[in-house]
Amino acid sequence: MCCYQRIRDLREDADLTQKQIAEKLGMYLTTYRRYENGEQKPPFDFIITLAKFYNVTIDYIAGLTNDKSKNW
Repeated sequence: MCCYQRIRDLREDADLTQKQIAEKLGMYLTTYRRYENGEQKPPFDFIITLAKFYNVTIDYIAGLTNDKSKNW
């Protein structure tokens, strides 16, 4: 699974719109949309920010595991 789909799924699971998450993360809506739609590769610091925001692992966002929980 591509990280773009995971980014979208996490947002939808949190019942947030793209505009709401962009505002919460302090970024432009157009930039967030590009990341979520796969039009632009998200930078690593954005992935870290998302992982912290949703309390999931970076591996989950990257699609390397289906386990959202942090085991440390």
